[in-house]
Amino acid sequence: MKLIIKNMVCDRCVLVVKQVLEKMNLEAHHVIIGEINFSKQPTEIQIHNLNSQLFELGFEILNDKNCKQIEKIKLLIIKRVQLIDLNEQISLSKYLSNALHKDYSYISRLFSSIEGISIEQYFIKQKIEKVKELLIYGNQNLSEISYRLKYSSVSHLSAQFKRVTGFTPSQFKELGNSQRKAIDLI
Repeated sequence: MKLIIKNMVCDRCVLVVKQVLEKMNLEAHHVIIGEINFSKQPTEIQIHNLNSQLFELGFEILNDKNCKQIEKIKLLIIKRVQLIDLNEQISLSKYLSNALHKDYSYISRLFSSIEGISIEQYFIKQKIEKVKELLIYGNQNLSEISYRLKYSSVSHLSAQFKRVTGFTPSQFKELGNSQRKAIDLI
């Protein structure tokens, strides 16, 4: 049995979910970002209790088919932004279509109808959060960040950053960490 978990977006989230499972004596076959796979199906009561425990930590078991699909899309986008491969030439639409085995127009319509923004807007917001992280914690300059995140130019990155945050990258860097958002809250 597989459960899709909302807001489980990083390795620390996986660790926390594993700790909850261990505390509840539930044996998971496999726990990865966004999902728990059980070799033995938990009872309804165990799933309910698990959902309660996870909810207290900011997670949620998704039951609706469309919500599960949206969470998969978000996780794929987050992975794409966090692990951008400079040699990869595949577009976001093709990447999502291939990963989900669905037509991109369907994926796009579903995402927009439930989230209220386009996939591209969500992708941009994720990229801007990555830029914030690199500005604060990294030792890369804006040109290197622009190249790493596949922006066409530093000016394109700066303009998009200002449009999304209201600050230039240098203004943001001066402000420090106070303006960052958690990935799962975007």
